[in-house]
Amino acid sequence: MEEDNNKTAKNEAIEWIKSILLAIVIAILIKSFIFNTTYVLGNSMYPTLYEKDRLFANKIPLYFSGPKRGEIVVLEAPDASNKDYIKRVIGIGGDTVAIIDGKVYLNGKILVEDYIEKDAYTHIYGENYWEIPEGYVFVLGDNRDEGASKDSRYFGYIPIDSIKGITNFRYFPFNNRFGKLE
Repeated sequence: MEEDNNKTAKNEAIEWIKSILLAIVIAILIKSFIFNTTYVLGNSMYPTLYEKDRLFANKIPLYFSGPKRGEIVVLEAPDASNKDYIKRVIGIGGDTVAIIDGKVYLNGKILVEDYIEKDAYTHIYGENYWEIPEGYVFVLGDNRDEGASKDSRYFGYIPIDSIKGITNFRYFPFNNRFGKLE
């Protein structure tokens, strides 16, 4: 009888270990291929995102179509190792972007940017005109105050394969900012 109890306890322990290992494998697969979480450090995306906001970054669209204009993306920082930036896609491959007198022009037309502060002035840091090649995107932070965002004005357009995910949902804080991002 005691031998049966020991055998049952061993079988139960093995089943628990299998379940835990399966859960770990599934979590790693989800984090690697489906979505990840990230948080905001700094104010480069203000007023859309605030410091310490927590976001989901969806990876699935990157497998099929890549980012679209207006989407907020998490990307590997082109000027720092082991660091990510969160920015908004302004132009995609084949587009032209110009910044003239503080306004952003996309393909020759003023870009309507409801997500930035009213009367915000977009500063330039050197160049003011970019032709985005296929496989690349042009990104800007929503905060256009001088020096507030390191983005394509500093480091030029970025390769699509450096994008880690598209953020479209804020899961923290649980206040009026919780929910889908615009």
